[in-house]
Amino acid sequence: MSAKDRSLEAFLEMMAAERGAAANTLEAYRRDLTDYHAAIGRAGRTAFDVDTDDIRAYLRGLKKRGFSAATGARRLSAIRQFHRFLYAEGMRADDPALILEGPRRNPRLPNILSVEEVERLLTAAQAAVAEIEPGKAERLHAARTACLLELLYATGLRVSELVALPKAAARRSDPLILIRGKGGRERLVPLSDPAKRAIAAYRALLEARGAADGAWLFPAESTSRHVSRQVFARDIKAVAAAAGIAAARVSPHVLRHAFASHLLQNGADLRVVQELLGHADISTTQIYTHVLDARMKAMVRDLHPLNEE
Repeated sequence: MSAKDRSLEAFLEMMAAERGAAANTLEAYRRDLTDYHAAIGRAGRTAFDVDTDDIRAYLRGLKKRGFSAATGARRLSAIRQFHRFLYAEGMRADDPALILEGPRRNPRLPNILSVEEVERLLTAAQAAVAEIEPGKAERLHAARTACLLELLYATGLRVSELVALPKAAARRSDPLILIRGKGGRERLVPLSDPAKRAIAAYRALLEARGAADGAWLFPAESTSRHVSRQVFARDIKAVAAAAGIAAARVSPHVLRHAFASHLLQNGADLRVVQELLGHADISTTQIYTHVLDARMKAMVRDLHPLNEE
């Protein structure tokens, strides 16, 4: 193994052990830094002798290759952390990425459904269950989709967390469920009464078909033994079409955004929403500040004693 490969593997091991980086995150770092090493290698450089201008040239090259500003910012973040690691470990005497600034990006507001649209989505999902004759496999499938939707909007879980919920989450006596999120971080998320009822209805159908064994709340014939993200994403678009909502506007992540935005619109504290979403840093949750801005303007308009109509 070359010195370059050893340094990259050591960096990834550090990110996993000390930062709790998830497998998908580690794979993204590996992909970005492999491209970086290949590019500077073509210029006759290595990570141990590259300088700041070389890294700038690499970032300019990304733009010429058609990569977006978001990709450039992500690559620079990976490069910064990698060179910070090399410096901290004594593999380099300096950090050539220290003074670099990333490309400017306009903050993207999340695609959000209104409360009325979410209600239509949930109603359409429940209607799909009622339309199918009891005892048919299609009814169980529809009930699973309706339950997943209710849970997603009630909790704001990441889709990977949602589909991999353990069967223990079906206990109706528990007001909270324990979620193991990114980096192994744990958090408690409350369950609403509609979500509990949806779980009970779905599990009753599952038990009636003798398919309730196993460790997962949403078992499936798949490698993971639970329903996949891709299957749920496909099913949710079918429900959107039935609800008269463009399928392109609806995804599991959009429902997670709706959960957060609607809580903030109704007065929830940003840090509470951060905890519920499982964001390690509140700066991630601050994409929803447009909701807070609108709420604050409304409060000043409605509550300030000297405000004029």
